[in-house]
Amino acid sequence: MRKLRHQLTESAESSNASSSCAGGESFALMVMGHSMVPEFNEGEIIIIEPEGLARDGSFVLAWHDEEWTFRQLRRADMGWLLHPLNPAFEDVPLIDLGAVRGVIIQKALPGRRRASKRYI
Repeated sequence: MRKLRHQLTESAESSNASSSCAGGESFALMVMGHSMVPEFNEGEIIIIEPEGLARDGSFVLAWHDEEWTFRQLRRADMGWLLHPLNPAFEDVPLIDLGAVRGVIIQKALPGRRRASKRYI
């Protein structure tokens, strides 16, 4: 997950530096770590839609505590949660959806077209 965070940070810094490109273009990232196993495995490619509709159950990319994270968005009594699928990791509470910066719309395993899956 640390490598993913580092790559996401570099990507975010690049998009912040060129605000003319910020916004609607989808982009791809490689999953690093095991917080989203079994649905997302290390080495899979995820496609993020920055302007996608985030709703309960969506897989999202969020900026939280000065780092990027990839989790499932869940509605809770007191707001929202960033939920890891792997029970070894803890939920992260969110006050609102301002931290959500994109919705995962697809995953793929490089070299295995049949391993592709869409989420919208």
